[in-house]
Amino acid sequence: MRPLNKPLTLRSGAVIKNRLVKSAMSEGLGDPRHDSTESLVRLYRTWAQGGIGLCVTGNVMVDRTALGEPGNVVFDDLTEVDLVADWAAAAGENQTAAWAQLNHPGKQTPAFLTSKPVAPSPVPLGKGLEYAFNTPRELSHTEILDIVAAFARAAQIVKQAGFGGVQIHGAHGYLVSQFLSPHHNQRTDSWGGDAHRRLAFPLAVYNAIRAAVGPNFPIGIKLNSADFRKSGLTAEEAMAAAVALDGAGIDLIEVSGGTYESPVMMGRSLTPEQKKKEAYFLAFAEQLRGHIDGAALCVTGGFRSAQAMDAALRSGAIDLVGMARPMCVAPDAPNHLLSDPSYVCPSPRPSTGIKGLDKAFALDVTWFEQQLTRIGRGDAPNPKMGAWTSTFLTVRNAGIQAFKMRRARS
Repeated sequence: MRPLNKPLTLRSGAVIKNRLVKSAMSEGLGDPRHDSTESLVRLYRTWAQGGIGLCVTGNVMVDRTALGEPGNVVFDDLTEVDLVADWAAAAGENQTAAWAQLNHPGKQTPAFLTSKPVAPSPVPLGKGLEYAFNTPRELSHTEILDIVAAFARAAQIVKQAGFGGVQIHGAHGYLVSQFLSPHHNQRTDSWGGDAHRRLAFPLAVYNAIRAAVGPNFPIGIKLNSADFRKSGLTAEEAMAAAVALDGAGIDLIEVSGGTYESPVMMGRSLTPEQKKKEAYFLAFAEQLRGHIDGAALCVTGGFRSAQAMDAALRSGAIDLVGMARPMCVAPDAPNHLLSDPSYVCPSPRPSTGIKGLDKAFALDVTWFEQQLTRIGRGDAPNPKMGAWTSTFLTVRNAGIQAFKMRRARS
């Protein structure tokens, strides 16, 4: 049996039928009340039938006053759990392990959504992002405890609705990632001040979720291998965080990297070795492997060919292969990867030919988001959709918000 086809049993006892993970992508398909919709049901049923082993939802927010973007789903006391149950049931068809990703954006909530966002410290985003994101205020100790409790409550809804697991979003510069970063977390209390105390928030979130869902419900985390910016989270600090979470009992660590300020997760500035192996963060996973005792490891970003995926699994560096953008244009890619060792996923790179325009309209995000919208309404994806068509749709659907920063995809 090829490595991709082998099932995997996590430390909690949950079984993933193969080694392919649909990594989280923010779908933007929640309704105006931030509840689940029929579009999400259709989209996740399509992915489940496509053969994926583990399917992780887009970032579900734990606080409806702190959103990453307008179409986010929120899990809290106002959530319609029956609607979530329909989503979970569709995502779990075909023996798919369906997990919900929980997130709090911290300072990475656009200015048109939140006038005064919160963060570990009142440090604004840089590199031009200060025009789209307001300077945050520092969270109080009590507010931090409230957010930890919100993660736990959301996880209860995840389990109650019928999802098979939960993932904490601890990467890409969102709140958990902000607490880990020495640049964004400049506190001097028990929540910051040194690398050890910066671990307090992610560990508190994990422990609260574990208490809420019990010992046999799988919990994972998406974690940066580094922030790839000056004074940000280093690889050594990221490894220490992974080891601490592993020691606490977490089931799965998905390795990614970068933030809005340095979006390496988008495949920019790759080394020759990264291009050869296809995976952006495999070298970090190789180093981390010897320090992890029980958690499974997954790398997301860059994988496209069955050959490279099998090779990475065969090396022992990782247990699971994550992918995202290919699933937007080929939702049945897992079936092909599992049956054909020579299969290569489609990898479109839409461009208007004008770099500034592509960046202004976040074309490497919005084009793929529009594919998810097509699948959600029951249409097939359109890999031949032109860049100019995508740009027009972005302006038509979002207006001035088209110019705001959008969530990155792997």
